[in-house]
Amino acid sequence: METKPKYLYKNSKRLDGRNLDDYRKMKIKMDVVPNAQGSAEVIFGKTKVTAAVHGPRVMHPRRLALPDKALLRAKYDMFSFSVEDRKRPGPGRREIEISKVTAEAFRSVVFLEKFPRTVIDLFVSVTQADASTRITGINAASLALAAAGIPMRSLVVGVTFGKIYDEKGVGHVAIDVDKPEDQWGMADVAYARAPATGDVVLLQMDGDMTKEEFDKGKKMADKAIDVVYKAQIKALKDKFEVSK
Repeated sequence: METKPKYLYKNSKRLDGRNLDDYRKMKIKMDVVPNAQGSAEVIFGKTKVTAAVHGPRVMHPRRLALPDKALLRAKYDMFSFSVEDRKRPGPGRREIEISKVTAEAFRSVVFLEKFPRTVIDLFVSVTQADASTRITGINAASLALAAAGIPMRSLVVGVTFGKIYDEKGVGHVAIDVDKPEDQWGMADVAYARAPATGDVVLLQMDGDMTKEEFDKGKKMADKAIDVVYKAQIKALKDKFEVSK
């Protein structure tokens, strides 16, 4: 069992050397799943997540089809080798919950009414986990849907934020929490929004934060989201310019 560190923040630096408002180095790769309609891999530090989209396609069994819109389904899965302590294969309660909130986040932005009686399947696979996996998956899924040509009101962009402690036990608000900060921190928040509409599409908090701390973390995350959003747009422009 890992021992709780004496601090997560000291001398104005986090354990990995970042400032409180720094997110980890990000990379985006498009078209990583050849047989998918759209796919992308997003990397935040050591966290790597791949998303693939299949559809719109005919719903089977057809009795489950919705008469006036498409059914959007999401499946979030952490590969057994994605964590240091190998997890059991198959979806657990956490995977089922994240699958549900991921689907709900995108149902609010995808024009599902354009594809009645069909299904859009979104597969999110964590190949390496170092915290913030659901948010990294949201970012990858957003790119995969756009690459598949699925019409959306907006891309969806997310960044986590939380509260980490110093050597005196005092809490400090930080964005893009990594594994030690997620495991031992005082709070963490999964936060995603649709920049084109301004809507918040995912907000989940674990732990305790004051209103002032929450507002500060959200403001820091919003600044990072603006940067990630621009990186998403660039990745999509590069993809479609190359494909011409």
